[in-house]
Amino acid sequence: MSAVALRCDADAERKLAHLRERFAEAFPVRAADEGVGRDVDRDADDGAGGDVDAVAPFAPVAAHGTFVLASAPGRLEVAGNHVDHQGGRVISSAIGERVWGLAAENGKHLVRVSMEGFGTDAIDLNDADWRRPHGVETQSSGALLRGMLAAYDEAGGPLRGFDLATCSEVPAGCGLSSSAAFEVMVGAVLEALFGPGPFAGTPEPAPGQVAAEGGEGGFVPLDPVALALAGVTAEQRYFGKPCGAQDQLASACGGTVLLDFGPKVPTVTPLAFDATGVGYAVVLVDSRQDHSVHTEEFASVPADMRMVANHLGAARLGDADVDALFASLQDIRAALGDGRVMRALHYFDEVARVDRQRQALEEGDFPLFLKCVRLSGASSAQFLQNVSPHGDGCGERQPAMLIQGLCAHLLSEEGAWRIHGGGFGGSVLALVPVGEVSGFMEAMDGLLGYRACREVVVGGPGVLARRLP
Repeated sequence: MSAVALRCDADAERKLAHLRERFAEAFPVRAADEGVGRDVDRDADDGAGGDVDAVAPFAPVAAHGTFVLASAPGRLEVAGNHVDHQGGRVISSAIGERVWGLAAENGKHLVRVSMEGFGTDAIDLNDADWRRPHGVETQSSGALLRGMLAAYDEAGGPLRGFDLATCSEVPAGCGLSSSAAFEVMVGAVLEALFGPGPFAGTPEPAPGQVAAEGGEGGFVPLDPVALALAGVTAEQRYFGKPCGAQDQLASACGGTVLLDFGPKVPTVTPLAFDATGVGYAVVLVDSRQDHSVHTEEFASVPADMRMVANHLGAARLGDADVDALFASLQDIRAALGDGRVMRALHYFDEVARVDRQRQALEEGDFPLFLKCVRLSGASSAQFLQNVSPHGDGCGERQPAMLIQGLCAHLLSEEGAWRIHGGGFGGSVLALVPVGEVSGFMEAMDGLLGYRACREVVVGGPGVLARRLP
């Protein structure tokens, strides 16, 4: 069994014990001689919006059905910044930190959720409007939950009421895609509880899944692409963020993968990415500037790119030609402005870089890979301009850009760095020689005045689910 699988198996047992305690507190079972006590329909109101640190109990139920344990990892964007939503190609890896959920049917018409650190929520499946987005939930975990339930139901899944307790190792707002991991985990819970349904996969588990989740008997085969695309719909339509599908696919598939968003259904190609094996550590440096509050600025990137694509007669830049951009450059500058043109230039160059990085990994040319990472970081800063938010009143504060400057000072050409993920704050990705990683992290933390650095384990299992005995 691999070290990653062993770690995941041990984590699963620890998380299961923790979630069993939280589940029992949040969703009590009524004693045989105990009355109902209150109208169970009030759960939809009484449970929602609870204290994020407390376990707020819902109304008791007579019994719970079979329990399922599901988890999904956060993701590392290895290559390809802001190109997935335009039909480009990216390289992504699952990370060791995961979002976990323990669930069981509750015999009601309610879906009730207790989320550690994020309060509680409840959705009444008898409500005629439960499938539509609710404006008050925008950019909340409740919106993601509703979106995943609706996707499962609309695809023909046999949805019934259930209780779900969750916890997360993936920090929010740092660019590690905690929201995508949550979406994928919820989808896995639905398939494990009610399947086979629209998220069902092949009978054979992916490599590492059986070992990582505790044996063949409880393994639930999942379709990672179906789960991921449902998550994209939840995030776009319900949460209100115009994301691409990179985050959800990376979380669902696991390992390190090349994702090609050119086809209608994205293609997934496994890649070998072993930075440690060639003497490098993967470090994320937290800017402490929460990127999740800058959705409008994030949304401007795909919007600007689509405007250029439309001017070139295409729906997205992946369907346009870079030569056509240069041929009509002056017209596009006059019509749309230089900022949008620069973002389009970033797209075309970034996709070409991803292809070179894939080739570099396949041929073992890590110096070329590092060079492309540095060029990607420069392009995001100069042309895409997604490192620092502009409209939040921060004024002179540009922590993510400052961190890149510090990386340049500390690493020079011996490492590489770039803004990670959607940008506008969040984290900076640094590839650091293994022999220098302790000194780098100590120096960076000291310069920033807080514990900013975390070394990241990449390439672990994707979404996992099992039915418990």
